[in-house]
Amino acid sequence: MIVMPAVRHTAAGATALLLALPVPVASAASLTSLASAASASPAASASPAASAASVDSVATASSVAAVTEPTPPARQVVDPARLGRSGTQVQPLRGAPELPSVSALSWVVADASTGEVLAARNAHEQLPPASTLKTLFALTALPGHDPEEQHTVQDEELYNIGDGSSLVGVKEGYTYKVSDLWNGVFLSSGNDAVHVLAAMNGGWDAMSEKMQQKARALGALDTRVVSPDGYDAPGQVSSAYDLAVFGRAGLQDQRFTRYCSTPYADFPAGGWSYGIVNTNRLLTGADGVAPYPGLIGVKNGYTTGAGNTLIAAARHGGRTLVVSVMNPQGGDGFAVYEETRELLDWGFGSWGRVVPVGSLKPAEERRAKPDAARDETQAQAGPQDGGDTRKTDLRAAAATGPHGTPKDEVPSGSTARLPLALIGAAFGAALSLWLWRRFGTRGN
Repeated sequence: MIVMPAVRHTAAGATALLLALPVPVASAASLTSLASAASASPAASASPAASAASVDSVATASSVAAVTEPTPPARQVVDPARLGRSGTQVQPLRGAPELPSVSALSWVVADASTGEVLAARNAHEQLPPASTLKTLFALTALPGHDPEEQHTVQDEELYNIGDGSSLVGVKEGYTYKVSDLWNGVFLSSGNDAVHVLAAMNGGWDAMSEKMQQKARALGALDTRVVSPDGYDAPGQVSSAYDLAVFGRAGLQDQRFTRYCSTPYADFPAGGWSYGIVNTNRLLTGADGVAPYPGLIGVKNGYTTGAGNTLIAAARHGGRTLVVSVMNPQGGDGFAVYEETRELLDWGFGSWGRVVPVGSLKPAEERRAKPDAARDETQAQAGPQDGGDTRKTDLRAAAATGPHGTPKDEVPSGSTARLPLALIGAAFGAALSLWLWRRFGTRGN
């Protein structure tokens, strides 16, 4: 009868169709080798079940290979309220160095470039800032006057300077360049220079209000400005978090960076001048404190109420850290420098080995850039991961199927082959009908 040739033609047609159509879970190379095997073996060509079994084995092998592909590290979600907790906050990954034991009441270690906070202790505790508040003063007042502008000091501009204040030696009736006054602020922590610059920018009270507004704009919500020079005053507070914010913002201003990193300068005194030295011992190495390699600045401070405070920034290997330390409880008056040194060392050693515990960026800026914010919260598997475009390509490939189709949209397993089997069966049925109509009426 003609039925048996029809059945053979149907089976061969279905098998050929299954082999010719692409299977999403298998690679092109796998399909080519399978087709070659089928054509070389008459038994395989005559058996659709054998062909389906071969496709099953290829699909299984492909699935195993996909599992062993490198996968990106899991994203770590940073709790935005974590920095508001008391105590030490750090999330180390494998290989991270142990945090040093320091006595400061409050401190922060942060990446100056991204704003990521690597670790902190009592970050938002409100404490007197002493002269580190001069960083906020500089951020507020620096844009107001050209460094080469000259100013003759008036007597009233030096009124009400606090008893025991640090001074650079500004005298009424003398004329100074604005850059000289800023050297007096940053190197000698001169409250007299602050008073003159404040008078040039609207006066003491107006300067306090401008500084308060600047702090809010930067997202530094712990700071209350009463005396722009940092002199102890009722209600005047800041925090290690806010001081780190001020230090980071200052590093983005070339003039600020130049002043805070200057170790020595000449200060005019009428027809002559005298040398002044930066009181940041971590910068100059004075008084037996070893200078820190790569140190940029930023500002130190001391008052009876605040104890010793310090904002420091340093750069190594293209990376910049900013550290703020408030009121160490142990050691001598230079403990603030040694504890800052330890935190800087830890920060550089732990780069890429900790999950950030927060950010120095204002909340508005993080909300405006959701993609950047997500990047900030992603754990870094190690310093070798940074900037590796090849790993990015691998991760993109792992997330997609053939022809760039998202992996979630690519069918796999038996569900991928079922529609193809149905198509093959339909084609075979159509072929059988055609053969029956052509040859069925002729007899055997």
